[in-house]
Amino acid sequence: MIRSLSAVLALFLFWLLLSGIFTPFLIAAGAGSALAVVLFARRMDVIDHEGHPVHLGWWALISYWPWLAWEIVKSAWDVTKLILHPQLPITPTLVEFTPSQQTDMGLVIHANSITLTPGTIAVEVEHGHFLVHALTREGAAGLAGSEMDRRCTAMESR
Repeated sequence: MIRSLSAVLALFLFWLLLSGIFTPFLIAAGAGSALAVVLFARRMDVIDHEGHPVHLGWWALISYWPWLAWEIVKSAWDVTKLILHPQLPITPTLVEFTPSQQTDMGLVIHANSITLTPGTIAVEVEHGHFLVHALTREGAAGLAGSEMDRRCTAMESR
């Protein structure tokens, strides 16, 4: 029931964010739409543990998103410097490492975080095995046992 209520709340807040108009009719329409979508989703049995991960904890998500955004900005700056450098000093590298996440949700969060960061892309993701392409050797060397790995593991253990 908690998942359903949080899904209704999340959908309603998303509706309000996209709408930007706060008339009583539109607020009621947004609440009704959010409720209808969640009722349909429950009937179809698609609201599950991983589809709506309330268990991750709000504090972990709230602290992870700004950190990830900053990592994306730093990485974008590094990639920009590489591209604008006259010699284009890239050293494309494939690196394999063992992530510390145990759940599918943790692995997906980690792999997507790697892919969102410019200059790296998760090529292959399996339990106990990541294959990542990095634009430079230095970027590849920083993947195994990284702060991102630690933060994703901390988030999944909540």
